[in-house]
Amino acid sequence: MKSLIIALVTLASYISVTAQGVIKQQSCTDTFINAQVDSLKTVFEKANFTLLREASISMESEYEMPVVMPLSEGTWYQFVFVGDNTSRLYEVRMYDWSEQMVIFRQNRWADVDGNIIAYSYIPKRSEFHMMKPVQINKKKKKGICGYVMLFRKNVADDKLGQKISDQ
Repeated sequence: MKSLIIALVTLASYISVTAQGVIKQQSCTDTFINAQVDSLKTVFEKANFTLLREASISMESEYEMPVVMPLSEGTWYQFVFVGDNTSRLYEVRMYDWSEQMVIFRQNRWADVDGNIIAYSYIPKRSEFHMMKPVQINKKKKKGICGYVMLFRKNVADDKLGQKISDQ
């Protein structure tokens, strides 16, 4: 009984439940990640992407954190996951509505990209997709900060800019 109570208290520290019974992921703050996120936003805005969604997420080492989002057919998206800089391994898997894995990316701490995984994706159908980031941290097991962002390419603006530059 005591172990059940401890497990429930531990779970409650990561997930809050509202009066309507909705489970909400708790956010986190990491100044190093925030600086990287600000830089990435600037880079993608200059590349003509619009930020659609973003969230900081409190994660547990070795556990995937599912993020569900609706995507439109033929639209160019850019996904970004920024993990804690003390983690040793970062992975992102993305699945379509039929649960087929469409993206798999993995970085290690010593890689050039390090704690940032970014990839482009153009869905073949308009449907929900699930992104599952995970990070492995030997020092911190719980309360590891992560950050996810979803950008959409502004294609109409690109075509207009291309027409102007062609003249």
